[in-house]
Amino acid sequence: MCGMPSPSAEETSVDQDRTVVRPTDQDEVAAAGSELFGGRAGRWARPGDGPLTPVRVVALVMIGMFALGMVQKIPCYQWAWFRGATSQYTHACYSDIPHLFLGRGFADGLVPYFDRLSGDMQYLEYPVLTGVFMQVAAWLTLTPDNDPIQQREQMYWMVNAGMLMICAVVVAVCTVRTQRRRPWDGLLVALAPAFALTATINWDLLAVALTAAAMLMWSRGRALAFGVLIGLATAAKLYPVLLLGPLLVLCWRAARWRAFGTALLGAGAAWLVVNLPVMAFAPEGWRKFYTFSQERPIDFGSFWLVITQRTGKPIDVETVNTASVVLMVVFCAGIAGLALSAARRPRFAQLAFLVVAAFILTNKVYSPQYVLWLIPLAVLARPRWRDFLIWQACEVMYFLGIWFYLAYTSDGDKHQGLPQEGYQAAIALHLLGTLYLCALVVRDILRPEGDPVRADGADDPAGGVLDGAPDAFVLASEAPAPRPPAITGPQVERGAAPTRDG
Repeated sequence: MCGMPSPSAEETSVDQDRTVVRPTDQDEVAAAGSELFGGRAGRWARPGDGPLTPVRVVALVMIGMFALGMVQKIPCYQWAWFRGATSQYTHACYSDIPHLFLGRGFADGLVPYFDRLSGDMQYLEYPVLTGVFMQVAAWLTLTPDNDPIQQREQMYWMVNAGMLMICAVVVAVCTVRTQRRRPWDGLLVALAPAFALTATINWDLLAVALTAAAMLMWSRGRALAFGVLIGLATAAKLYPVLLLGPLLVLCWRAARWRAFGTALLGAGAAWLVVNLPVMAFAPEGWRKFYTFSQERPIDFGSFWLVITQRTGKPIDVETVNTASVVLMVVFCAGIAGLALSAARRPRFAQLAFLVVAAFILTNKVYSPQYVLWLIPLAVLARPRWRDFLIWQACEVMYFLGIWFYLAYTSDGDKHQGLPQEGYQAAIALHLLGTLYLCALVVRDILRPEGDPVRADGADDPAGGVLDGAPDAFVLASEAPAPRPPAITGPQVERGAAPTRDG
């Protein structure tokens, strides 16, 4: 009413804070875990006030867990990377980073993609933006060229670890801010044990950070920024381009073609800007990533490896490539059918998780750091502590299994580690854990009343223009159930109390 005074900023902040979803109020495991820190928040608690905002807490926890992951690598950092192969496996602290400093010519000042390498790998086998990341880290490795190579490799790993820590914080912060009313779900990312264990094995975190930032931009309705970030992420690792598939299906169902077209053009332009100079001036080096991916034989972690080991019969690489593509197409067709026929349109994060998981499950190799691709998507798709920790336990067991298997096979006749049958069990555990989480996400799509994100009436907090949009095309034979109104919640800003979107 005209005569009523407007609420103060403090009163508005308190009202908005009350709309923030606290996991301890909805999740039994989160509530039980909170007893270690004084129990669940009380009725009159005011989250977001003071210096410890959700964003800051999650960022600090991520830094702490990342540091613990670095501590876990100390035996390798001190000596195991440099004294034979077996010790880095028995201590489960292997990393590609120090080995490729010398093996891919960075120690000798060679330029990736342009300078030919000695040995079997003639050019760097990573996408262009990852190669740029590796080269920048080499420039920042300021040890003199006449220092022992061990010291230079140690410093190169430390520089990369620092840069990857920044990427890890970006992943955590973007996850916090993507689903604005559920900022504390970011703790799932920060506390994920597989995240800490695998963060410095390779350079995957660069693509994961760019993908997480893209998801944040899409949630804010910034289709062009989403596309540009997805294009950059694809220039660092191939998997982020898969997110355009779920987006196409969802925009088809909601008739949001302009947003999808903008995202697609942004992705293509950003990818070309990064790749075109190398494509033009070093085409042979640029192609190496793609030819290596095609020619790479069946490798660790895949169900294809289990088949070959159990049958004792090798499978031709071309056959595996074709079969993997066919299986991936079948899975994607199933996901698309699910998205177009479900009574209620699935959330973007749910389909993104399913598509990336399908790629991982059907691929001919599963390196342990690939779990990083799924962690932020899993948190956005199904933020339930019990299910997330079950999956993480499976991934930690696989992480240990691959290193102990390598220790067993590289230790001559000593056979200290995990035999072939044990490693096959670790692969099965990884596959079953991922399928378990996929099954829960599919169940949430078919029964949205069980979706923890939608439990309070929200539609798709990470959906951007899809959030609350009516359906324009549905394959379901029955009319979709009426969608409850979406709840507009506070936006969690870095270092500030939550505020509403402007």
